[in-house]
Amino acid sequence: MPFDQLLLFVVAGLLLNLTPGPDVLYIVSQALKSGARAGVVAALGIGAGCFVHIFAAAVGVSALLAASAPAFTALKWVGAAYLVWVGWRMLRSSAPRLQLAAAIGDAETSSDLKSVFLRGFATNALNPKVALFFLAFLPQFIGPAMEHKTTAFLLLGLLFNINGLIVNIGWAAAAVWLAARVGLVRKSMHWLERLAGAMFLGFGLKLALSDNPRS
Repeated sequence: MPFDQLLLFVVAGLLLNLTPGPDVLYIVSQALKSGARAGVVAALGIGAGCFVHIFAAAVGVSALLAASAPAFTALKWVGAAYLVWVGWRMLRSSAPRLQLAAAIGDAETSSDLKSVFLRGFATNALNPKVALFFLAFLPQFIGPAMEHKTTAFLLLGLLFNINGLIVNIGWAAAAVWLAARVGLVRKSMHWLERLAGAMFLGFGLKLALSDNPRS
């Protein structure tokens, strides 16, 4: 791939990863609630879920998903139900988060971080829009004459995911930096979590009402 085309791919990927969505919302909410370590683990979970879509698209599963209305509908409802469930749990949370976990980081357990990682993984892996995004975005940078298209697809997906991980860790760091310096944010942590829950519910409902873009 020519360098200018590769540079265009990197810039486009960074801009797309900077756009807030369910993944960014989950990372920021975990960083605000439990500190930078939880935010980074959430970002790693999102990145792991993204690999599911990269490999699926590379072997043609995403093409099948886009062409099959029943397959899209099934995955869409699973993903929507999960987002609604996460949002409902956040809304039901009644314990105020008055202190950052940066101050109580030793209280975090491996089980807590494992749960954060797995929820991040599911948030991304169960979103069919991500699968269709890779199907539409990556092939634009793979010419018809390029040999080993599957390998090129996987390498571009890996590069996109690395860029996304860097951006997502940046989101987590920005959230912790803001919460550590703005008293209003620190005192209203439980309301922010409820707001995040409402937004997750909105993402889930939006996904449930979406149509197959190829239909």
